[in-house]
Amino acid sequence: MAALIHILVRQGALARERALELAGSERDEMLRLRELLDSGELSEVAYARARAVQFGVPFVQLEDEKGDPELLSRLSVSFAHANEIAPLGVRSGSGPSQVVLAMADPENVVALDDVRVAYGMPVTIVVATASDIHTYIDRYHRADEELSALSNSLETSEEGAPDDGTFVVTGGGTEDDAPIVRFVNLVLGQGIRDRASDIHIEPTADRVRVRYRIDGVLHEMPSAPKSIQSGVISRLKIMSDIDIAERRIPQDGRISVQHEGRKIDLRVATLPTVWGEKIVMRILDQSGTAISLESLNLSPRNLETYRAAYTKPYGMILVTGPTGSGKSTTLYSTVSELAKPEVNVITIEDPVEYRMSGVNQVQINTQAGLTFANALRAILRSDPDVMLVGEIRDAETANIAIESALTGHLVLSTLHTNDAPSAVTRLIEMGVEPFLVGSALDVVVAQRLIRRLCDRCKEQDAVTDDELHASGFVRPAGDARPVYRPVGCQHCAETGYRGRSAIHEVMAVTEEIERLAVARASSSEIAHVARAQGMHTLREDGWLKALDGMTSIEEILRVVA
Repeated sequence: MAALIHILVRQGALARERALELAGSERDEMLRLRELLDSGELSEVAYARARAVQFGVPFVQLEDEKGDPELLSRLSVSFAHANEIAPLGVRSGSGPSQVVLAMADPENVVALDDVRVAYGMPVTIVVATASDIHTYIDRYHRADEELSALSNSLETSEEGAPDDGTFVVTGGGTEDDAPIVRFVNLVLGQGIRDRASDIHIEPTADRVRVRYRIDGVLHEMPSAPKSIQSGVISRLKIMSDIDIAERRIPQDGRISVQHEGRKIDLRVATLPTVWGEKIVMRILDQSGTAISLESLNLSPRNLETYRAAYTKPYGMILVTGPTGSGKSTTLYSTVSELAKPEVNVITIEDPVEYRMSGVNQVQINTQAGLTFANALRAILRSDPDVMLVGEIRDAETANIAIESALTGHLVLSTLHTNDAPSAVTRLIEMGVEPFLVGSALDVVVAQRLIRRLCDRCKEQDAVTDDELHASGFVRPAGDARPVYRPVGCQHCAETGYRGRSAIHEVMAVTEEIERLAVARASSSEIAHVARAQGMHTLREDGWLKALDGMTSIEEILRVVA
């Protein structure tokens, strides 16, 4: 048995029986261990710890390591990623100074020699996991400076270049195109690393502005010179298979990219503006979507009410909220629980954002005459059990969806209303008969996305109960838990927040609410009854999440009016 496998067995990371199955030449054993790593049977941390023991060097976890950006900048970021190495600092003692280098593979002597030459000093090795090293490099070696330097060089080299829609044709086409390609790749790569949901490329009078929407808030990046506007837009249009000659009307497309071993789709939309075409790319990262309803952070009461509705064989479930409030994620998470071999699930979407296995997904095509209403009629003849309608936009779609819920199908859809009670009155205003709304509708979920406090730097807020009460915060009787505020650290890019969650308002349509719907009662009357029956409003759910330490009072007030 080879030394590394023996160490893994001794540490309890690998069963002895499994180790005997891997036995072979040293090269074969390493290949088989790699297969175990890729399949998840062997954890990356256990493997890295064993490698550290094998080479007699320390194992480190880089999450809390304070890096030196200047030290890291002396290595090419592509070289560091490719060789899975990261300099952590310079160690000085009685002898000569040494660079402390984290490596995933201590046997990579070629990279080790290159680092010695780059820093002109000896190297001390520590072992870290490959994923830790990639995250560490991205944390300290952002593309901002490279983007800024590239923009400046492009501005200098292309000064005076025309931007009237024509292209400058020279003999070295590849050399001229390379900076544009590099600029686009940098923008896309950094947006994905920063967990952006959207990337905005916006022409202005004299620059091309780049902005990322991270955790629901737009952040400005280094801008580009106006002279490369046409090249950047054309490059993105070619990548997304959009007509580059058409500049007068909005167009839609899709880009698929490989980033650090993951396939990520981007939904692309162009919009003609007075300064040229604006491009917005929605990043659709399948790995970032919720795969279970528990991960949506519904409160126990809300989850119980919602689960009682979607486990019924028929009825209608509506998720409401403004654009970008996470409605699709909630519906996808629900469908993932419902999609079983014995259940026929069909979705109608515009566009299909995430591909789901075991689900029949239909893409709306209005130009070809395939609307929500037409598609809904068609899938009723396809023997569905569960139907997801991306959005109820008109009376025809609303009526067909309601009738489908009344004829033995479970229908899930979205609607644009500010709160849950307003969904009842909105359907009636769209022309659906009140008695049908009351009979078909089972539950309405209103939601908003909030930013989560960074767990590493949040601190207790010194705000008093009187100040909380003045902002509308109502602390439950006997609940003395503190609230927290954002601070900002390297981990959260000094914002104080990292990641997002949701606040919910879940209204079950009871007999009393059904009677109010038939009587065409106002949304405020329905809300009054729903609250009396135990419904928490969006703001009340937000206060509870603030008491859980998940978010801040300021964030709840920002999101909920």
